[in-house]
Amino acid sequence: MSDRAPPEGLSAYIAVTASYWAFMLTDGALRMLVLLHFHTLGFTPVQLAYLFVLYEIAGMVTNLSAGWIAARFGLTSTLYAGLGLQVVALIALAQLDSGWAIGVSVAFVMVVQGASGVAKDLAKMSSKSAVKVLAPTENGGLFRWVAILTGSKNAVKGVGFLLGAGLLTTVGFVWAVLAMAAVLAGILTAVFLAMPPGLPKGRKGAKFSEVFSKSANVNWLSAARVFLFGARDVWFVVGIPIYFYAVLSDGTPESNRAAFFMIGTFMALWIILYGAVQATAPKLLRAATTPERDLVGKARGWAWSLAAIPAALTAAALASGDPQPWLTVTLVAGLLVFGVVFAVNSALHSYLILAFTKAERVTMDVGFYYMANAGGRLLGTVLSGFTYQVGGLPLMLGTATVMVALSALAAGRLTATEPEVTPA
Repeated sequence: MSDRAPPEGLSAYIAVTASYWAFMLTDGALRMLVLLHFHTLGFTPVQLAYLFVLYEIAGMVTNLSAGWIAARFGLTSTLYAGLGLQVVALIALAQLDSGWAIGVSVAFVMVVQGASGVAKDLAKMSSKSAVKVLAPTENGGLFRWVAILTGSKNAVKGVGFLLGAGLLTTVGFVWAVLAMAAVLAGILTAVFLAMPPGLPKGRKGAKFSEVFSKSANVNWLSAARVFLFGARDVWFVVGIPIYFYAVLSDGTPESNRAAFFMIGTFMALWIILYGAVQATAPKLLRAATTPERDLVGKARGWAWSLAAIPAALTAAALASGDPQPWLTVTLVAGLLVFGVVFAVNSALHSYLILAFTKAERVTMDVGFYYMANAGGRLLGTVLSGFTYQVGGLPLMLGTATVMVALSALAAGRLTATEPEVTPA
């Protein structure tokens, strides 16, 4: 079989990837807009975490059901639904009234963020499942295509973080979300009118009970994914941005704008670096000539390497006590290194879930796996606000260390599904 995909498959892959890029640009910008806007309104770290809780819960429910919906009605249906729902969520968020009580504001934003979470995971499941169907199968084609999709998506999301911070300081919260809604609506219209053929249309006999995987590998990989993304979001969602705000801003409008820009820049660079490393992971791991059993082993080894980084940062936070310039510099450098190693772990997981599943149930297994991914983000989101408010940086970073270790233990239970062969 040639490593080159048929033209219609490549065209569909490009259309899906472009749609996913547009979505993730708005997703990254929206996260930064909500976090920084509500922090300046006086929300505590725990209240900020609440804003994202329903987003992650919705993601869990969506991924579990979206696999069945895509199997029943086709991948294009779930992709269009995800893009359309995000447009609605952005328009709804623009209706937020600054005169509302904090409790009402929190409840409203939680509901809107929940809708955005449903939208994000509909689009993600559709895009990742499409790769399994469209990608060539030889010479590492599957790993390469999924790495390009995932890596480029995260780079675009990183630009979204910077865009969100920039829009907040220039046009303000309301006009920022309305502008993103307009752009995304245009992308949805274009894709709907010009989507190439190549994606499966669905099958009427698909049963909802099929979403629960009977594969031990899929289940253990999903468990590893829970703790991997929990370990990232426990510092990424609330704790580190609020720490940086505390050391960069004195509360004046001018200082706030500068802090927003620097925080947005760091978060953007972290995500862009993460995406760039993901895209190059197949070359880094020599996926074209490495048998599956060795890639399975690498998933465990890279997870243990990742655990060492937050462990070292925890020790630095304990030694510092209070915020100090050297600690801030250490955190920036350490978290960038964390991003590099995390990206390799994430790329391995994204490849292995597609390698472990079969084409006829790809949407089911991918949906189940990304339900676990959303569960990890939910766990990390809740713990991010809680651990930072209760124990500061040491507790937050120590929790991340434990969670990566649990991910490594789960990855250690994976087994190769291919026959043992020596690569040519």
